[in-house]
Amino acid sequence: MTRRPPHGRDGTDTSAASDARRLFVGVPLPAEAAVEITRIVDSVRAMPLPAGARDVRWVRLDGLHLTLRFLGPTPEDLLEPTVAAVERAAASATGPIELELAGAGTFPPGRRPRALWIGINGGTDALGELATRTEEALVLAGWEPEHRPFRPHLTLARSDGVASGQLVADRLSEAMTDRRIQCTIDELGLFESITGGGPARYVPIARYGLRPIAGRE
Repeated sequence: MTRRPPHGRDGTDTSAASDARRLFVGVPLPAEAAVEITRIVDSVRAMPLPAGARDVRWVRLDGLHLTLRFLGPTPEDLLEPTVAAVERAAASATGPIELELAGAGTFPPGRRPRALWIGINGGTDALGELATRTEEALVLAGWEPEHRPFRPHLTLARSDGVASGQLVADRLSEAMTDRRIQCTIDELGLFESITGGGPARYVPIARYGLRPIAGRE
């Protein structure tokens, strides 16, 4: 029996409410890159908003990651196979991935965005291959295939269509002008998203290293 993914690539919930643990597969950002991104976000947040304007909802900066597959509410009987699938995907990788983060944008584009993000300018092919290996392993574990295309990005805030969303997005884009953040992705993990009481916390369930396989280039 396959399980239908109740969320799209951007994590939008398309299912009924569930008490099951909300899981996703992703790659954590290394500390050095997280520190640089935190400085950028802090500079944007320090700029005043128009009187009465509501700010966007910034993510927790202590759990920055790139999502490869959002699984959503996951039944307990599927947890062990999912952990094993992530381990298989990590073991099948060709090694650590060199990424370059650059630019910024929104989903959707326009005056009322829902999400603000930093883009991936280098290493997208390798990251896409890892996402494909992850997808294949998850399907074998019982998940239904995700048919939406993989669009790598680093989500930094959700604006929920508030009027100030585009203003903050423009400021983030300006702050990222000519910025290039180099980092090495060396882990793949299964995480739980815990909501309530502020921005979601991302708690690792299992993390596996992306180590080069002997004899593989």
